[in-house]
Amino acid sequence: MSTTAHHASHPPARRAPAAGWLALLPGLLLTGAIAAAAFALRQIPGLGILSPMILAIVIGIAFHNLIGTPARAKAGVTFSLRRVLRFAIILLGLQLTAAQVAEVGATGIALIAITLVATFTFTKWVGRLLGVDNKLAELIAAGTSICGASAVIATNTVTDAPDEDVAYAVACVTVFGSIAMFVYPLLPGLLGLSPHAYGLWAGASIHEIAQVVAAAYQDGTQAGDFGTIAKLSRVMMLAPVVVGLGFMARRARSTEHSRAKPVPLPWFVVGFVALVIVNSFVTIPAPAKMAIVTATTFLLSVALAAMGLETDIAKLRMKGLRPFFLGLAAFLFIATFSLMLIRMTT
Repeated sequence: MSTTAHHASHPPARRAPAAGWLALLPGLLLTGAIAAAAFALRQIPGLGILSPMILAIVIGIAFHNLIGTPARAKAGVTFSLRRVLRFAIILLGLQLTAAQVAEVGATGIALIAITLVATFTFTKWVGRLLGVDNKLAELIAAGTSICGASAVIATNTVTDAPDEDVAYAVACVTVFGSIAMFVYPLLPGLLGLSPHAYGLWAGASIHEIAQVVAAAYQDGTQAGDFGTIAKLSRVMMLAPVVVGLGFMARRARSTEHSRAKPVPLPWFVVGFVALVIVNSFVTIPAPAKMAIVTATTFLLSVALAAMGLETDIAKLRMKGLRPFFLGLAAFLFIATFSLMLIRMTT
C-alpha cells in the first residue's frame, strides 16, 4: 500500500505483482536474518532463558539506532510487522485444543478470565492516574493480562499506537515477566502451594508462555504441565479481547467527527480460533507439531525484529519512567490478585 507512495517518482510502467514482491525482499531478508540471529544467540549460555522474540526486538532496535534501517528495506519491514505477525498469531491456534481448556476446569478458566479482566481494568485505571498515554497503557495492560509480547503486538492491530509505545510495552512485560520467572519458583513452599495450585498461579499471572514454562517446571512435571495448559487457555482469551477492543475503537472513532481511519476487524483472530478447532479434532503428528511451534516462534520473532527496526531510542526516552512504574504496578497486581483467587478456590 505505502510502497506505491515511496515509488511515486518512478514511471508507473510495469507494476506487476512480481515487482511488488521484489520490493519486499530486502526488508524480509533483514527481518528474517535478525530472527535467525535471535535463535542462534539462545545457544549462548545464559541467553537460553530469553525468548527469541525478545532477542529479535533487541537486535532490531540496536541495528536501527546504531546502523540505521535502509530505506529499501522499509516495505518489507512493514510487511513483516503487519502480515507476517497476523499469520503467526493464526498459527498460535495450533498450540491449543478444546480438551486442554477443559482440563483447566470451569473454576480454573473462570479464575484466569477474572484475573485477566481485573488486571486489564486496573492497569488502564492506574495508567490514567499516572498520566500514561491511553494507547501505551492499553498495550501494557494487554501484555500483562494476556500473553506478553505477542498480546502487545496483536492488540496494537486495533490500538494503532506508535511503534515506540509497542517497544516500550514489550520491554515492560519482558522485564517483569523475567523477574517472575526467577522469583516464582522460590515461593511454592513458602506459600504452601500444591503443584496444581502453583501451576495455575504461574499460568494465570506470568507474562510470556516461555516464562511460564521455565517457572512452572521448576516445581516438577505436574506443576509444569498444568501451568503450560493454564497459560495456553489464557492465550485463547486474546481472541475475544482483541475483537472487543476493536469494536470499542470503531465505536469511539465513529462518534468522533474526524477523518481518522476506521479500525479494521481483526480477521486473524477468526483464523486463530479456527485452528484451535482444527487442532481439537485432527491429531497432528508430534514432529509436525514441533515444527509448527518453531515456525510460529520464528515468524513472531520476524515481526518483533521489524518492530525493533522501526523503534527510535530517543523517542523511547521521551516516554520517561511512568509507563515503567505502570508495568510494575500491573505485574504486582496480577501476581497478588490471582494468588488471592487461588487461595479462595483451592
